[in-house]
Amino acid sequence: MAVVSRKEYIGVSRDALENYKGKQLLFISWDHHLLICAPIMFRADPQTTLGELIDQQLQPLLQADPDAAAIDWNTVQWLKGNQPWVPDYAASLEANGIGHKEQLRMRTPGLNSLVPVN
Repeated sequence: MAVVSRKEYIGVSRDALENYKGKQLLFISWDHHLLICAPIMFRADPQTTLGELIDQQLQPLLQADPDAAAIDWNTVQWLKGNQPWVPDYAASLEANGIGHKEQLRMRTPGLNSLVPVN
């Protein structure tokens, strides 16, 4: 959106990495699941492993969905920046190349009880 100003406009980013005391923001969404209808935002240390983030933060939030218990994390299809991506669950967010404000999308073929895929 264009900004019209009477003097020089200096935009200040309130969600810049340096404002999070060594932590970063990460967004994860679950395609074809209406109970998780928008990306979930996480705040994590870049040295946190992806597996730890999933086990400790993501899975508890997914439990409301009837498909959550049936997720086979070895067959989840991941997208990073809308491109297919294969994560290393044992590696840190940083080692996985997951930067500040990155969005990951997960797909679970066959687990689409609330939104059947045509």
